[in-house]
Amino acid sequence: MEFIHSLTQHAFLQHALLAGLLASIGCGVMGSYVVVKRIGFLAGGIAHAVLGGMGAAFFFGAEPMFGALIAAIMVALLIGWVSLGWRQQEDTLIGAMWAVGMATGILFISQTPGYQVDLMTYLFGNILLVTSQDLWLMMTLDILLLLLVLLYYRQFLAVAFDEEFARLRGVPVALFYMLLLCLVAVSVVLLIRIVGLVLVIALLTLPAAIALQYVHTVGRMMIVATILGALFCVLGLAVSYQPDLPAGATIILVAGMAYLLSTLLTSLRQRYKARVITTR
Repeated sequence: MEFIHSLTQHAFLQHALLAGLLASIGCGVMGSYVVVKRIGFLAGGIAHAVLGGMGAAFFFGAEPMFGALIAAIMVALLIGWVSLGWRQQEDTLIGAMWAVGMATGILFISQTPGYQVDLMTYLFGNILLVTSQDLWLMMTLDILLLLLVLLYYRQFLAVAFDEEFARLRGVPVALFYMLLLCLVAVSVVLLIRIVGLVLVIALLTLPAAIALQYVHTVGRMMIVATILGALFCVLGLAVSYQPDLPAGATIILVAGMAYLLSTLLTSLRQRYKARVITTR
């Protein structure tokens, strides 16, 4: 109740709530593709490499979120190109980009004259510091994601499930695979302010992983994952408010507990069904 009362009084809480709802759209839609195609490690590599772009933007006096967006897309294209041509070296490249990106960002931030930015804000996020400019950027990115997914839903679906079948149907697999990775990169940028670089992969995959346990089409999976992402953000904010806990970490903890509980219930349900079938 105190959180709800404060929500009506403080603009920073209203911004935080809107940011969580906007981020849930990106993580619900693109997280479904990440889970179905099993590219969570790739998304994690993009997320951590983004710190290099944010550090460079901060060093040169630009907006860190724009630096993050440029770096995320560049890394996604590089990883996608290597994945298509030299798939056996993909894991090595992702690990290298992960380490080099973070190291580059830390170096840029450490050499920035004047006020030193709090590195923890980038690594673990701070949803309570979201500005109106951040909200407009997140809304623009969400609209871009939704438009492209609506336009190329069937192509993305074919690439996510069966690349060989997609090629036989005449789908330019390389083009749509690269575009899919770029959209994942945009989703990563959407979540940076909410949970930071370290925890971004959890919010990108956990709602979609829970949704997959109950629905069996990607379209429904996106809807359920978006709703779950929004619910986790609201609950995380509410739980963290009074004891003054880190909001991003609390959101991930709520999502993780929900995933474990859902997995346990799903397992028990499957065992019960199997037992009923055997007794018949």
